[in-house]
Amino acid sequence: MMLPPQAGWPVPVPVPVPVPARAAPAGPPVTPVATWLSSAGGREAAPPPPPPGPGPVPGPGLGQSLSSSAGPPATNSGSPVSSSGPSKPEITLSSAVVPAPPPSASEVFGPALALAEQYARLLAGPGVERGLIGPREAGRLWERHLLNCAVVDELVPHGASLIDIGSGAGLPGIVLALLRPDLRVTLLEPMARRVTFLGECVAGLRLGNVTVHRGRAEEVTGHLAADVVTARAVAPLDRLATLALGLVRPGGTVLALKGERAAHEAKAAGPALRRLGVTEVTVLSAGTGRIHPATTVVRLIAPGTGGYTGSLPVAGPESRRRRSSTRARK
Repeated sequence: MMLPPQAGWPVPVPVPVPVPARAAPAGPPVTPVATWLSSAGGREAAPPPPPPGPGPVPGPGLGQSLSSSAGPPATNSGSPVSSSGPSKPEITLSSAVVPAPPPSASEVFGPALALAEQYARLLAGPGVERGLIGPREAGRLWERHLLNCAVVDELVPHGASLIDIGSGAGLPGIVLALLRPDLRVTLLEPMARRVTFLGECVAGLRLGNVTVHRGRAEEVTGHLAADVVTARAVAPLDRLATLALGLVRPGGTVLALKGERAAHEAKAAGPALRRLGVTEVTVLSAGTGRIHPATTVVRLIAPGTGGYTGSLPVAGPESRRRRSSTRARK
């Protein structure tokens, strides 16, 4: 999303830059994403994306965006897809073993569970093959990655724009986009091979609400901005805040997915956050009662006013406590 030019800012002039097809690197052949989606082992495969030409779709050059041309945005309409629990057999795709979704996945993803399963196959297949995630992660995709990211949606307002910094394999950006078609998601990633994978996932999953942009956060400050900025395993909190606050609108929200030392990291980053003008720092548990363990998120509120004021689609523990105390005062 482009910000209006301000006094003293250089006015960016968008120039379409054709990206030539790249020669395949030496070494083992890379399996296109569409091949993994079509070999679903008895499961429903994703509809084929528009023909991208032979081989993987080339990623955009640095500073370019790749928007999905896969048609209308994915929707969550229809009946929920249920999971039959632990007795469900694993899906074997070539050398990749994708564990069946746990029972909690049906509750968290609801009607979007089928899309989440397709994305899990892409992570366990091309994602591992291309080195975007480690081979040991394939067996714990649901608990450690997909569910861990999905429950963050309770902290994102309805209809918000969102930038996922250092998106990598699409965590949490793609997960939030497939779960929440009301969001407008930009996946920001500097590495070409990751951008290529993200573009193929967006096309293969037909996520019409996602744009892939190749670049670094510090390079697009002043040119991209959103209501919410997310980041997972990108940088220590003080440095992450510096990067993220340049992309979030005044009064907007930064959601940093962190581990068990989140509170310690937030306290240590306190002086730097105050210098940056952060107005609120809160360590939250997202998904309490829905997944175990819950996801630890450090929420930063950017300085200024005029941030997004939409309502949260799912009330988190903090919202429920606030409403309870309000009723008690009444």
